[in-house]
Amino acid sequence: MDTGIGNHTSYRLLLVEDDAVIAAGMKRHLEKWGYNVICAEDFSNIVKTFAACSPHLVLMDIGLPFYNGYYWCAQIRQISKVPIIFVSSAGDNMNIIMAVNMGGDDFLAKPFEPEILAAKVQALLRRTYAFRESTSIMECHGLILDLTDASLLVKGEKVELTKNEFRILQLLFENAGQTVSRESIMKRLWDNDCFVDENTLTVNMTRLRKKLESAGADLPIQTKKGLGYQIGE
Repeated sequence: MDTGIGNHTSYRLLLVEDDAVIAAGMKRHLEKWGYNVICAEDFSNIVKTFAACSPHLVLMDIGLPFYNGYYWCAQIRQISKVPIIFVSSAGDNMNIIMAVNMGGDDFLAKPFEPEILAAKVQALLRRTYAFRESTSIMECHGLILDLTDASLLVKGEKVELTKNEFRILQLLFENAGQTVSRESIMKRLWDNDCFVDENTLTVNMTRLRKKLESAGADLPIQTKKGLGYQIGE
């Protein structure tokens, strides 16, 4: 099927819909158009799913377990400008206004024709990615590292990082569950031929740990004696 905007296989859509039958139908139809559709399964932590799949667009139901779609839209908006379409049977004006005010880009009332859904997705993707790329983020232990502005989101609060703190966390996030050698971290921080005292890395790591602790981040950076550092299991 010719969609008019080329091959869609590179576009990832996150579908947040707790009705399994509706979700399966939407997924099946959108995949016919070549989209890669990821259905949320853990409705207690949509942000974690969002960070893991880094979608180009989110389709968000309003009535969800744990927290409603407005809540998750607001959480996503703290870390990303990714386009969000609300899909809900609550299609009255008040809900449409609320959806836009909470950061939604469009609203589709149930029931709807599958072709209308595909057309809205296609139009919003075209408008969005003709001007900008998707935001790059990483997730570990429920914390979100934003690669675009070198910040860390801890329990909904943004923590500003120094250049070195950001580089250390980025390297540890990239290798979560594995030990990263001191040499690897030092090379990431000071990629030149100048000699750097290892104590300088220790000082940077101590400051980072204190900042994480002060922010209430549950992210222990473990010291592996003689080897390096590690986060995650």
